[in-house]
Amino acid sequence: MPKSKVTGRKAASAASKTLSSKSTGKKSKTSAGSALSQTKARNKTTSKSAGKAASKVLSHKGTSKTSKTAAGSALSQRPGGKKVSAGSKKGGGSQKGTIYGGKRSR
Repeated sequence: MPKSKVTGRKAASAASKTLSSKSTGKKSKTSAGSALSQTKARNKTTSKSAGKAASKVLSHKGTSKTSKTAAGSALSQRPGGKKVSAGSKKGGGSQKGTIYGGKRSR
């Protein structure tokens, strides 16, 4: 099933500016390249590594608005609707209950 999202004009422009900037970091350029490659391609999706890079770009305080626009576009085009967290690792633990009113229920 093909995806329905493509990178819009504003995000594509931001991605282009991000890629052409000499002061932009590697993660910003990775996510911008992914977003730019999906401008008219409904069959392309953001890779796992580009999604992780985009997540880190969005969570970094010092990143420019232009880079964050491109990263947001790339991240929104991840397949399957899975969220990628910048700090996530394989495996991970599970919570053993939910806290309600200050008490943990099991």
